[in-house]
Amino acid sequence: MKALLQRVSQASVSLDGMIVGKISRGLVVFVGVAQGDGEKDSAYLARRVVNLRVFPDEESKFNLSALDVGAELLVISQFTLLAQTRKGHRPSFTEAAPPAEAEPLFESFISHLAASGLRVERGVFQRHLLVEIHNDGPVTVLVESKT
Repeated sequence: MKALLQRVSQASVSLDGMIVGKISRGLVVFVGVAQGDGEKDSAYLARRVVNLRVFPDEESKFNLSALDVGAELLVISQFTLLAQTRKGHRPSFTEAAPPAEAEPLFESFISHLAASGLRVERGVFQRHLLVEIHNDGPVTVLVESKT
């Protein structure tokens, strides 16, 4: 699994012109599920997301995690994080898990995040969404469950 984190001052996600998820200070978490990923990947990635120190302390150093600052999380499924771009000009998504395998792990990931006590909002799985992000910093970090 891969998660692309963007630290935001605010963000929202809309479906068919209606906002389905909205946060203030926190992280937008784009999540891609790869073939072969499992529950261990979901749990590991969620722990990494909530504990990764990407928020500034009083000296503007990255010393605080989402848990430390009570960040809000907006989670959006993003199979395109698994794009292969080494050959040709069209990305290949063959490493992405099919929706029937990816959706349960996406839901599991959200459950793990919610268990941290942080407020979690979400997009709608496998739908075309409009995401509005006010990137703070900007800070964008890629986290992977496999090394």
